[in-house]
Parts: sequence; C-alpha cells; structure tokens
Amino acid sequence: MELGSILHFLQDKSILITGATGFLAKVLLEKILRVQPNVKKLYLLLRAEDAKSATHRLHNEIIGKDLFRVLKEKLGANFNSFVSKKLTLVPGDISREDLGLEDSILREEIYDQTDVIINLAATTNFDERYDISLGLNTFGVKYVINFAKKCTKLKVLVHVSTAYVCGEGGREGLILEKPYHLGDSLNGVSGLDINAEEKVVRDKLSELQQLGATEKEIKEVMKDLGISRAKLYGWPNTYVFTKAMGEMLVEQLKGNLSVVIIRPSIVTSTLKEPFPGWAEGVRTIDSLAVAYGKGKLTCFLGDLKAIVDAIPADMVVNAILVAMVAHANRPSDDVIYHIGSSVRRPLRYGKLQEYGFRYFTAKPCISKDGRPVKVGKVTVLSNMDSFRRYMFIRYLLVLKGLELANTAFCQYFQGTYLDLNRKIQIVMRLVDLYKPYLFFKAAFDDMNTEKLRMAGRQGGVETDLFYFDPELIDWEDYFLNIHLPGMVKYILK
Repeated sequence: MELGSILHFLQDKSILITGATGFLAKVLLEKILRVQPNVKKLYLLLRAEDAKSATHRLHNEIIGKDLFRVLKEKLGANFNSFVSKKLTLVPGDISREDLGLEDSILREEIYDQTDVIINLAATTNFDERYDISLGLNTFGVKYVINFAKKCTKLKVLVHVSTAYVCGEGGREGLILEKPYHLGDSLNGVSGLDINAEEKVVRDKLSELQQLGATEKEIKEVMKDLGISRAKLYGWPNTYVFTKAMGEMLVEQLKGNLSVVIIRPSIVTSTLKEPFPGWAEGVRTIDSLAVAYGKGKLTCFLGDLKAIVDAIPADMVVNAILVAMVAHANRPSDDVIYHIGSSVRRPLRYGKLQEYGFRYFTAKPCISKDGRPVKVGKVTVLSNMDSFRRYMFIRYLLVLKGLELANTAFCQYFQGTYLDLNRKIQIVMRLVDLYKPYLFFKAAFDDMNTEKLRMAGRQGGVETDLFYFDPELIDWEDYFLNIHLPGMVKYILK
C-alpha cells in the first residue's frame, strides 16, 4: 500500500460528495476546505427540487452551521466568494438513475471532471420506512456505482457504510473486516434477493393504496415491514439491513472501479477539529444521554460490562481521506475498514453511565419551569424479563391507577398521566431500538485500518492533520469535557 501527502492529492481535485447535508458530510466538507483551499471543486449532491432550494439548503443546513466558524474566521470577508468558487450545488436524488440530475450540462461536467466520489448519502433511522431506506441505503448504492462508471477521470469511490451491518453482535470475539456477497444472511436463512425486496415494497404499497390507507397508516405499515424483513434474515433493524444490502451491491456491481468501503461504528462529536465537541442531531448513544439529562431515563436495560464502540466524527473523516488516497487507481483492491475503538480503546457502558451521572450532577439541565433537573443513578436491568417486571411494578401500575383516578375526578390527573405515559413510551422505544447494541459483546477487528495507519506513518501522510488512531482518546476527558458539553450546547439548546 503506497501513500503520500493527502494535501498534495487533494490539490486540484474535483470531488463529488453525496448526502451533503448529513453530519459526517459536513465535517468532511469543512475539513477539505480548511486544510486544502486549492482543491479544485466540491460537487455537493443534495436533495432539492431546483438550484434555488439547493442554495437555501446549503446556507441553512451546511455553511450556516457553527462548524464552519474556524474557516470563516480564517477567510474573513473572502469566505462567501471562496465558497461560491469551490462548491457546486447538485440538486438531485440518490435513489434515482443518474442521481436524479436534471441539468444535462452539469451532469456532463461532473462526468468529465470528477476525480473522487464519496458516498455518504443514507437514512440512519433505525425504523425508517422500508421503501425509503431501501431506496437510499440499498438502491442508492447501485445508482452511485452506475454514475461512477460514467466518470472518465475517476480515481476512487469511497462508500461509507456502518460497522453494525454485522447485526446484533450476539457472538463474542472479533468481527472481521469481511465483505458481504449477494444473498448472504446473518441467520443462515437463504433466499435474500434484493430485487425481490423491491417487489415486496411495491406490492405492499399497491395493496395499501387499493385499501385507501391514509399516509399515516402507510408510514406505520412500511416501518413495520422494514423491521420484519430485516429480522427474517437476521438483522435487528431496517437501517443495518438496508446498509448491508448496499454493500452487497458494491461487491456485485463495482467491476473495474477502485472502491473502498468504510464502516464507522457509533459516530460521536468531534475530538479536536475544527474544534472539540461539535455535534448535530441526536445520535444513537446521545438519545440515551439526552433522555437521562432531562430526567426522563431512570431505568434501562443493558450490560454495564458490554462495550460501546464510539468514534469521534473527525477521526472518521480523516480515515475516509487517507483510505481515499491509499486506494486511488487500485481497482484490484477489495478492502473494508472498520473505524472504531472497541479493539484499541474499549469503552464500557458502565463508564458511560458514570460519566453521565458526574456531568449532569455537576451541570444539570434546566427544566421548562426553570429548575435544575436532578439526576440519579439509573437502575440497569440485565434482561428483558426483569426490565418488563420492573416497568410494570414501578410505572404501569401507577399509570393504571392514574387512569382510574382520572375517570373518577373528571380528568384532574390528566397532565400527570400524560407526562408519565410519555416517559414510559420514550424508555420503551429506546429499549426496543437499542436492545441489540446494549448487550454487544463483540469487538470490531481493525487490522486493515491499523495497516492503513502504519502505511500513513511511513508514507508521507500528514499524521498530525489526518489522525484516526483511537488510542489518542482519553474517554473520561472526552465525555466530561468535550462530548457532553458539546451535546448540551448543540443538541439540548
């Protein structure tokens, strides 16, 4: 594996980034613009009807974010002209042929000019509608690869997946950086056919329309369909199932393209760049922290000794950029990189719980009535049966009592009832979605990634700029001084 200067590689290159309004895409975009202002062009594919709405999304959802403040300070009054020169907005849709590009002139320009494609477009909702998730996470990959084959100068396509395509991690030991092939399943059930899955969706939508189902009913049925199809073949949710099928299409369709698959684990706020603690949206473990900080999480299900594999966003972006250079013009390579921490810097749920308690005790959230929210130690139950029993005795009996009291006292306790019911629903939904990961006993092997780091150290990579070694992370310092303060600032504000 030959590597050289990442900055030199980026100079005068044109890069197409799909899913440009996503969390990782923004961190990637900011990094490239800040460290290599001589990049030629960044084509940003974003879902928009036309150029005007694409421009609106660029300003509101991308460069208007605090993430770009370091770059704005660096460029001053030149920021807007620099951005307009370097960025080309591409209104489109990854779930359509030719990525939904209506502008034929722009399409031909991208075919002629693009050196690199980085596919970050995805829906990360665990229980997304199956038709939407299949369109973006699975068939979107097919359309990206078909598009890439028309790019005459293309050196490499980077496809960003997720480490959790492995499923529930019920087995212990190392999960290897191995590819998925068409028809693979996690539970040995044969017959997984991606085109047949598309037909299942079409048939179900047609049936619902004939029955005159409402949009809300269609949404719920499509969500349930995704979960049931995922579980049929051994995956815990729609997100990881459709991402795994996306990887299968990469393997099937890539042909002579130079392709690399990046599998990050749970992506968290930035460790160092452009500044520590930038985050956006409630991401996986953050939904637990948000619920806890607001006083809505007093009991939960999980194994405190289990490993939570988290990795800061800037490290993921750096790994993407180094892998991009390592695999440019190398079509024979068949490499997958796990970008995570479970092997080299494992973090356990027990520690995560401790950091949350320490942080929110010292710096409590403020409730709607202006009072500090007092947090306590969460009761953690080790299996589903004990969790259901606890919930029944502690909350559901009380809820039943309130329901009866409401009937007797003309809805006097309605507010209390609704509040408690909402808290119970939040906990039950979080448990349902995250149960597969709360008992995760496996670790993600990162042998390929370690080889990439070693090649970088030996081959002229600017390792101070493109760091992605989890051994650099001090989890206690990160959560208490970087991640949780960042989450409060950017998510709980």
